[in-house]
Amino acid sequence: MKPEIASLRTFAAALCLVVAATSGVAQTGPQAPLRTTRLSYGIHVIQAEVAITPQERATGLMFRTEMGANAGMLFAFESPSVHCFWMSNTPLPLSIAFLAEDGSVVNIADMQPKTTESHCAAKPVRYALEMHQGWFAKRGIKVGSRLEGGPFTK
Repeated sequence: MKPEIASLRTFAAALCLVVAATSGVAQTGPQAPLRTTRLSYGIHVIQAEVAITPQERATGLMFRTEMGANAGMLFAFESPSVHCFWMSNTPLPLSIAFLAEDGSVVNIADMQPKTTESHCAAKPVRYALEMHQGWFAKRGIKVGSRLEGGPFTK
């Protein structure tokens, strides 16, 4: 890995921790369900809540103890960047797919519950999709696969 990318990832992870630690009122329970969008990969359909605001993205799936089999959360950012995620206060094991603006998968990471290990995009992305751990692998979704629907409509 190039040193500048490693430094960028370290800086992004540290910045996220600072923002989370200083964002005002501590989150103590799950956020209310967010607006949803329908995504797909071939015959596989995803009902994704969409986290758009900084507060929605910071809270994400924290404190959620259940989620539908084909449900997930799509994190939408204003511009492409090397976004990083961790699982503090998230009890569900999740997989995250980092997605380019056209819905193509840049990289996928499995995340363990209630950890602060950072999982970052391999290059600047505009979206990230969290699903139950193993969801992408079970459906053959890998780097280069392209999701459709929602913001990825042709």
